[in-house]
Amino acid sequence: KNATDPHAWMDARNGLIYIENIKNALIELDPDNREVYEFNYGVYRQQLEDLDRYIEEQIQRIPPKQRILITSHDAFHYYGKRYGLRLESILGISTDAEAQTSDIVRLNRVIRENQVPAVFIESTVNPKLLEQIAHDNNVAIGGKLYSDSIGGPDSPAPSYYDMLKYNTDTIVEALSRSAPPEPLPPTTTRFPWFYWAGLGLLLAGGFLLLFRKINGQ
Repeated sequence: KNATDPHAWMDARNGLIYIENIKNALIELDPDNREVYEFNYGVYRQQLEDLDRYIEEQIQRIPPKQRILITSHDAFHYYGKRYGLRLESILGISTDAEAQTSDIVRLNRVIRENQVPAVFIESTVNPKLLEQIAHDNNVAIGGKLYSDSIGGPDSPAPSYYDMLKYNTDTIVEALSRSAPPEPLPPTTTRFPWFYWAGLGLLLAGGFLLLFRKINGQ
């Protein structure tokens, strides 16, 4: 619980700090190409600033009561704090930890009390436990998110920029849906009084005919 959270890159503003540090390091190593590094930095900085605003705007599309992000492990704390999502997960910061029964009970309660419409698996974490929780609570798997690493060249998240945008689009689409209705409890069929009255007359008539037939013999 006291471990340092390394997932600072999930906040695009921290990405701006990273790229500035990278730019400065490259200039120090290769001062002759300073203008190239400055230009590329300026282009990418603008892209990340635009992305940061995009994420803020998109998250606002989710109904406030449904802004609950449930994932396999606690990799989205920076993301949730920056963009306004409540974070819940089975595991803590490390994926090496084992899930506790209390964590599963807690997630089940969160899903049911808040009618969470979807939960999210992650690209680098075994999805089986979260899939079981989704099944038990009749909620959808909202999609696969990228957190600890970007995806491959053919994935929807082949770069840092693409990872943040894809995660955002996936989260917003799934959490904007209505939660599935809870199954209705079984009910006892209630018939009107005239149904029972008619049934009584029918039975009485049947017994009367049977009685006459027996006496006639």
